[in-house]
Order: sequence, then C-alpha cells, then structure tokens
Amino acid sequence: GFFLGEHGWFDKRWILEESLTTPLLVRWPKVTRPGDATSKLVSVLDFAQTFLDMAGVPAPDDMQGRSLVPLLKGQTPADWRTGFYYHYYEFPQPHRVRPHYGIVTERYKLVHYYRPDLDEWELYDLRRDPRELRSVYGDPAYAEIEAELKKELARLKEHYRDDDTIRGEPIR
Repeated sequence: GFFLGEHGWFDKRWILEESLTTPLLVRWPKVTRPGDATSKLVSVLDFAQTFLDMAGVPAPDDMQGRSLVPLLKGQTPADWRTGFYYHYYEFPQPHRVRPHYGIVTERYKLVHYYRPDLDEWELYDLRRDPRELRSVYGDPAYAEIEAELKKELARLKEHYRDDDTIRGEPIR
C-alpha cells in the first residue's frame, strides 16, 4: 500500500485503504497451495509469531500478533480477528499527518482524529463506499454499527495496552 495521490496524499501513514492495505505473498512448499488466497484480517504484527511458529519456537506471551500458519494451511481459527486496530500518532513532524486511531472490519471502518486541536470521527461503509469518499458517521441508519464499532475499538485499545503514551510519555 502506498498513496500515489489518492485523497490528495502520498506515502503511508493513514488508516485509509490505499495506505493500510499491503499485499502479502507466501510460498511455502508442501504447506501453501499455489493460487490460494484469503481475505481474513492480518497484520504485520503477525509476522513474528508466524516465523516463530514455523520454526517451532513458542512466542513470548507479551507479543501482540497471531501466527498466520493456520491461514497458510487453509484453516481459519474460530476465534480469528474480526476487527483490526490501527493507531498513527507522529505529529506534527515528520509528515504532518493528524494523529488518528480506528478499527477496520471486513465491511466498516471507524476512525477517530484527535490532538492537538481535533476531535473528529469518520465512519465508512466499505461495501457501499470502497474508496472512502463519504463518511456516514452520525447517520441514524448507522447508529447501531457506530456503537458496536466504538465498543470494539475501546476493547482493542485496551487489549493492545494503547494508553496514548510512548515509554510513559504522552503522545503529542
């Protein structure tokens, strides 16, 4: 994923699809089948656990990802993630991208832009608006979805121990 002018940006830093999505190609003879694909939500956080799992080494308890080995074998664990947590906090330098965090599911994306002078939310229905051009945040038709996503976002923020600090210092 890399912006090449979409949404008026370049580079990677945003929760928007062009920046967030990156193809992952895997060749693992006798395990993966040529041409297999998955649309399951995965993260770069999963790479370390995957490599440890492939090597038969147990992952430390404090690692945040999950092994992709079951997916690579064509199996989806019943408890596989249904939401993906994202947080970007570098501001104002080096890129002037506003701090934001959010949750991405297969269909929806809820984003909160915050600090230093913002408190704005966006909600996208990725099925109806795959290019993320029209936020439906605050639309009564999406009130239930919005509430569910906010609840899951809070759970994931707590799960990943994202308390708006880095090494004990407030994110600015």
